[in-house]
Amino acid sequence: MDTKRQLQIGELLRRHFSPVFQQEGPYIYGPAFISVTQVKISPDMSLAKVYLSIFNTDNKEEVLQKVINHTHVLKQGLAARIKNHVRRIPQIHFFLDDTTDEMFRVDSLFTKIKDLYPPTSEEE
Repeated sequence: MDTKRQLQIGELLRRHFSPVFQQEGPYIYGPAFISVTQVKISPDMSLAKVYLSIFNTDNKEEVLQKVINHTHVLKQGLAARIKNHVRRIPQIHFFLDDTTDEMFRVDSLFTKIKDLYPPTSEEE
């Protein structure tokens, strides 16, 4: 379980990473849209795991790899925004958050099941 400070720093990073992606993103990964869904901070505040949802692209892994390759640029943009809030900027690791993709996949499965077994007049 995360401490209150870990949760605060995680939320701070999540909130301030979004404008960094909007500002620096088009130069790094093109027209894709990236949303920061969650940030997990290690207990010693030295490591941040940033979970990203990637939209408007077919190859999410390629966009994620471009983001990983430009971590230093994104970290600099973040540091400029939060330097007065934290003593040390944590090491950043990016991960793909595919929760929304899973939601759409499960929803399509339910739709297929509904089409295979339509409700009878008694069930409606």
